Amino acid sequence: MDATRIDPHVKLLNERVVARAKDRGLDALVYAPHFTRLSEIRRRAERFSDEDLLVVPAREVFTGTWRNRQHVLAIGLSEPVPDFISLAGALAEFERQDAAVLVPHPGFLNVSLNRETIRANVERIDAVETHNFKTYPQQNRRARELADEAGLPGFGSSYAHLLGSVGEVWTTFDREIGSESDIVAAFKRGTPRRVLRRQGARHAARGIAEFAHLGYENSWKKIDRLFLSGTEPTHPGHVAYDGRFEDVREY
Repeated sequence: MDATRIDPHVKLLNERVVARAKDRGLDALVYAPHFTRLSEIRRRAERFSDEDLLVVPAREVFTGTWRNRQHVLAIGLSEPVPDFISLAGALAEFERQDAAVLVPHPGFLNVSLNRETIRANVERIDAVETHNFKTYPQQNRRARELADEAGLPGFGSSYAHLLGSVGEVWTTFDREIGSESDIVAAFKRGTPRRVLRRQGARHAARGIAEFAHLGYENSWKKIDRLFLSGTEPTHPGHVAYDGRFEDVREY
């Protein structure tokens, strides 16, 4: 049986990222940068995909408000979904598009789905992240407990915001995966998988660097500059969404 090594959540994509992924023995990356519309994500994913590395577009949608946001990763979207809409609105849209719905970094700070929310939406969730390179061991242990309690499969990713993190954590599926639709199907059907990571001092140091990057990622200054004018690419009021999310928008 063929196996496929995937880093299911990275935030950056360029020639160096592709080279590093190949050097790490990966077969695929899921590319889901913040505050970027699906059309642009898809264009970049297609540009950097080749015979040796599949790059799949995805969206990590920020639901709720900035101060109480819950991130949800959707793979296989055919139409754009904005940030800062209600969780219920986002999940309904993902279901309509038959996307794979993943929970990144569960229970982490104020940016994640917690135990109660996962339980309440278990029928709409396909996997829970049980190892995130950006979080600490105790947080990953808690994530595994949440996945087990919900009876949901796990996955692991680098959640790379920095080049050195790519391929430090990955998910190996026990089947050949050669397309976006294959990845969606693997998550939605609960295909057997293993969550693996690199070891050693360099791995630990890169994890610390990723965690330190949270300072900027979670700053109010960032969201104030990026989002509150209403004209940014993934603002729910942007003309690109044609008013479709007015009833579920938070800003």
